[in-house]
Amino acid sequence: MEITAYAKINLTLEVLGRRDDGYHQVRTVLQTIDLADRLTIELAADLSVGCDEPALDGESNLVWSAAKALALRGGVTAGARIFIAKGIPVSMGLGGGSSDAAAALIGLNQIWDLGLGTQELGEVASELGSDVTFFLSGGTALAEGRGELISLLAPMPEAPVLLVCPNISVVGKTAAMYSRLSLVHHSDGGITTRLIQILMGGQFVSESVAGLAYNTFEQVAYQVFPQLERIWRRLDRITANPVRLAGAGPALFSLPATEAEFHQAANALQPLGVGVYLVHTVG
Repeated sequence: MEITAYAKINLTLEVLGRRDDGYHQVRTVLQTIDLADRLTIELAADLSVGCDEPALDGESNLVWSAAKALALRGGVTAGARIFIAKGIPVSMGLGGGSSDAAAALIGLNQIWDLGLGTQELGEVASELGSDVTFFLSGGTALAEGRGELISLLAPMPEAPVLLVCPNISVVGKTAAMYSRLSLVHHSDGGITTRLIQILMGGQFVSESVAGLAYNTFEQVAYQVFPQLERIWRRLDRITANPVRLAGAGPALFSLPATEAEFHQAANALQPLGVGVYLVHTVG
């Protein structure tokens, strides 16, 4: 069995405050894009997880945790051989690991003939990570709580997205971003509400989404990724629409984009060793 695991961007990402359990309360509109990993799953006596990026092989991969959790839930004694062909750049804020885990849950549910429904898979997914539940459905959705409470929204029409992935790596990136937020960075979720009204009201225009796209982490991004400022400023001079941070970064995107902007960005950022993609939203 082959399963496609799509990447995501956050059209909005608001942090409402810190919860008693130590997590942060978020309100975010998530959107899948057609940059994707590909999982191949086949029955086997034991469980194994491989990847064309060897550092992601084995038990450290979230796919391994997903398979173990699902086997426990379904009382499965059989194994599976899972191989991940990476198309999503790692540690960019695009949700690749979470998407792979969700794809594994979907595929293993079928190949092990468990017959679990979306709600039951969602219960397993929510224990694996905040974004995993979203990737069971993909498309356009509101995520609340710590990100595991998903409400599907009217699908956003296909739109081109300029995606930029800098060659920047920070250990513990997401925790570092949250640690730099203070009360002044918290909001009431109103930006997300206005975007949802556009999407649900059938009044969608690309320019409206471009204007409302928002990410709380942008206010502290340069503290965690000081190298990002040079790339961001260069990109800002190319795109007609605002450049936004994808999740906890360091990937950046502009929506909607044009092919001309893609070529200009690729030429301008090539000396900086930056990956530049022209992708599309996926319903």
